[in-house]
Amino acid sequence: MKTPPLPSFVSRRRFLGGAAALGASAWTVPGAFAELASLTPRMTEGPFYPDRLPLDTDNDLIVVNDGLTPAVGEITHLSGRILTASGEPLRNAVIEIWQVDAHGAYLHSRTNNADGRDTHFQGFGRFLTGADGAYYFRTIKPVVYPGRTPHIHFLVRKGDRRLVTSQFFIKGQPENQRDGVLSRIDPKLRELVTIDFKPLPGSSIGELTAHGDVIVGLTPEEAERDGRRRG
Repeated sequence: MKTPPLPSFVSRRRFLGGAAALGASAWTVPGAFAELASLTPRMTEGPFYPDRLPLDTDNDLIVVNDGLTPAVGEITHLSGRILTASGEPLRNAVIEIWQVDAHGAYLHSRTNNADGRDTHFQGFGRFLTGADGAYYFRTIKPVVYPGRTPHIHFLVRKGDRRLVTSQFFIKGQPENQRDGVLSRIDPKLRELVTIDFKPLPGSSIGELTAHGDVIVGLTPEEAERDGRRRG
């Protein structure tokens, strides 16, 4: 199902306040799941999960705090849903993403190219899902990192339980064929984490959209029980 077009410019306040509304409007058709779906494959967290989280950890990685200078890179509107294996949306799940900036530097003290890191790129973000399980980030299209194909790390938690750690990749990226992490994934499951980065219709600045659902091994009964426990 196509992601609804976004305006080419959204004020920070409207962007943050409207993310939930975007998710609610984007997925209104009940699941395209049979009884069970393949789970999103687990992958390494890698050595560069931020060792010091930024003060700004929202879902807009393009602008840090109330800064006026945006990050360098191809702006990408990344969205999807967190779903259980039976296709039920998972409410109150936290998804975190982290990735290199346009110069190949992570938000980490031991990153390569630390001197060239784009300080206007947040590098890390979080989103809390609502009843529809939807998430949304504004970030940049990932770039090649030494020894790796372009990718976006993500982690999903519910309460204090970590449900899955994995990565998104760019569909059709030549370096995918040689990536040591992706090559270890069952070819049938690679499609779950290899996503299209498409031009955003009507964008005057070359923005992109990308959509990736995350399917976690949590049954609806477990989700309901977890929700009651945390009340």
